[in-house]
Amino acid sequence: MAFDFRFASVADIDALVALEQDCFTLDRLSPRNFNWMVRRANASLIVAEQQGHLAGYALLLFHRGTSLARLYSIAVSPAWRGHGLGQQLLEQAQASALERNCAWLRLEVRADNPAAISLYESNGYQRFAVVENYYEDHSQALRFEKRILRSAPPPARQVPYYAQTTEFTCGAACLLMAMAAVERARAMHRSEEIQLWREATTIFMTAGHGGCSPQGLALAAWRRGFEVCMVVSQPGSLFLDGVRSTQKKDVMQLVEDGFAGALAETDVHQVLAPGLDVRSALQDGFRPVVLISSYRFTRLKAPHWILVTGCDDEFVYLHDPDVDHSRQKRILDCQHLPVSHAEFQRMSSFGRQRVRAAVLLRGR
Repeated sequence: MAFDFRFASVADIDALVALEQDCFTLDRLSPRNFNWMVRRANASLIVAEQQGHLAGYALLLFHRGTSLARLYSIAVSPAWRGHGLGQQLLEQAQASALERNCAWLRLEVRADNPAAISLYESNGYQRFAVVENYYEDHSQALRFEKRILRSAPPPARQVPYYAQTTEFTCGAACLLMAMAAVERARAMHRSEEIQLWREATTIFMTAGHGGCSPQGLALAAWRRGFEVCMVVSQPGSLFLDGVRSTQKKDVMQLVEDGFAGALAETDVHQVLAPGLDVRSALQDGFRPVVLISSYRFTRLKAPHWILVTGCDDEFVYLHDPDVDHSRQKRILDCQHLPVSHAEFQRMSSFGRQRVRAAVLLRGR
């Protein structure tokens, strides 16, 4: 059966809420949710109509700066089930993702929903994770993904994920993940996240608590027995230009001088270079923790640390430790994010001086 498809408008919200009530008993989207998706979200909300009535919808969320889309929700009215609408909505969602230059589409589905699981598997989606206690009733979720741009093997999933628990511990969270990727039995705990931040922080930043400097992260990893290589594009402090207060600058400089003195007494390999060869670093067995500008993700100009988890001819894959729930993000949206090599080069520089920094670690 043929349906008419279009993007949703504010005028559809009441009908969408009614459809949500008909299709789901838990984890429903509210009128406020739908309003945000239509007006503000980096999303595509596709509705299907039949004889002037709303028959279903598919909601896609896009991750700014990456080639990843997420099928957040798909719903078919009970009155129109059995007519192939689920398949058509999935095809519409994939087409919309391709129009946004997305290469990967991911989704979550209840483990007790065999019809939906069959739909996704028959369309080439591969299961890559199981999440316990995911839904409101504590039921299990299955995570699927598909490379929709063209057929290719999925990224290697050998790097565990850890979400930062504060606004200022992205560097510490990335170092936790990198260490756990090297030492598979190594646990990741908040207590060590905070301890790593204490060891690596610059004390101050442009606002709020200071983040982590590459020198501090390199020292923290070295103290824990890892082989460490630090790559920076310029010597000295990387973040002083973004701080106006002279008093704060003096403290930051004192901290950075301390890091430099401590590094001189280690075997950390310090490299002054305009950039990082990610592919070579991965091939050499390193786990790269890389400084980026969060502007490419959030449109906020702030330094941010990510962990590179792999790369291929087209994409660099990364873990972003910042799960921004205010943007409807979930952990799924922050793991193994596919970023084109050109986009990665743009995002992995920060500030007016376009500074670059990375801390690489591997086992000895």
